Formats: sequence, C-alpha cells, structure tokens
Amino acid sequence: MALLVRVLRNQTSISQWVPVCSRLVPVSLSQGQWGRTLSGTSQKIKIAALRMYTSCVEKTDFEEFFLRCQMPDTFNSWFLITLLHVWMCLVRMKQEGRSGKYMCRIIVHFMWEDVEQRGRVMGVNSYVLKKNMILMTNNFYAAILGYDEGILSDDHGLAAALWRTFFNQKCEDPRQLELLVEYVRKQMQYLDSMNGEDLLLTGEVNWRPLVEKNPQSILKPHAPTYNDEGL
Repeated sequence: MALLVRVLRNQTSISQWVPVCSRLVPVSLSQGQWGRTLSGTSQKIKIAALRMYTSCVEKTDFEEFFLRCQMPDTFNSWFLITLLHVWMCLVRMKQEGRSGKYMCRIIVHFMWEDVEQRGRVMGVNSYVLKKNMILMTNNFYAAILGYDEGILSDDHGLAAALWRTFFNQKCEDPRQLELLVEYVRKQMQYLDSMNGEDLLLTGEVNWRPLVEKNPQSILKPHAPTYNDEGL
C-alpha cells in the first residue's frame, strides 16, 4: 500500500470525529422554520453525514485510481478522488428534500475539516495550508458546477467535465476517460437505487469497484443495518 494512502487513511475514523461533531457543526441553525423543522433530527443527520463522508475516504480504493488513471501518489490526487465521491453523495442526497440538503452542508463541512487536518499531519506550513485551502475551495465549487453539468449531459459532456477537473486537462488516453465516465454513471445508478430514508439514517455507502468484475450485480445494494437511533 502506498505511503500517502496509509497516512491519510490512518487519520480519519468515526471514533476521532464523533466527539467533536457538535463543536464542528452547531446544533442550532438559526435558520427560521428550516432550523426548527430539523432540530429534532439534526444530530442524527450529522452522524449520518459523517459516515457518508468517511465512506468517501475509507471505502474508496485510492491505489486503484492511482494505477489505472496514472495519477501521482500525492495529496492533490487524493483530494481529486475524494472530491469526485463527495460530489456523487451530494447529488444523491439533494434528492431528499430539506433534510438531504442539510446533510450535504454537513458532508462538505466535514470534508474541509478533514482536508485541513490532513494537511497539518503532513507538516504543511500554516500559511501555505491556508493559501492552498482557498485555492482548493475555489476549485471545489468549480468542479461541482462542472460535474453537475456533465452528469446532466451525455457521456461526451461528462467526459469533458472529468477531463477538465479530475485529470486537470492532462489525460491523453481516451480509455481512462471512458473508464471514469462508466464509473460515475454506474455509481450514480447504484446510489439512486438506495433508499433515501436509509441514507439519511445511516449514511452508509459501499462504492462499486472502479473495474466491475460482475456488471450484473450493480443494482443490488445491501440493506443497511441500524438501531432506533439511526446508528
């Protein structure tokens, strides 16, 4: 296993995040009726959001992406892969009304907290880290917009979005673009087949492999397990 992946994966876990969940995301939203409506379930949604974000960084085979997409084993490559999976989660959860949109906000919040923490663990200078965080934030929202347009387009449009953002306009092998387009399409199909209420309760996502060994198994997600607290 690559050194960077070992370092990154060892820094994020449910046990590390849950105790500071309330501190990172205040319970009181102060958003009028929306905040009052969600107040009874917001804590459950926060934990589900944490689990969903964690699935993006712990259940993704980064090494396979590095290998098949010929990406360097760097922090930036990790971020690009994570961003792609976070975006797919956001697309899915936006379909679940106000609760889903609230969950999207929490997922993004956890992502930035995680990115900053990982940068510190890797010894990045605080000034450089702050500067990079601003750049990454701008790139994130540009990527979200591009991916949103791509997913609503045909495969050529999605390929163009992936080429601009995921490959940073440097992919010369059309097979890599084809692989990523197929990957995104099947992941979105798989996520859409999952029950929205289950996702809001558990946040559990098991990603399909980059290269599918059994394509016929795509649309059979396992039913999640949770107790009456949604955990």
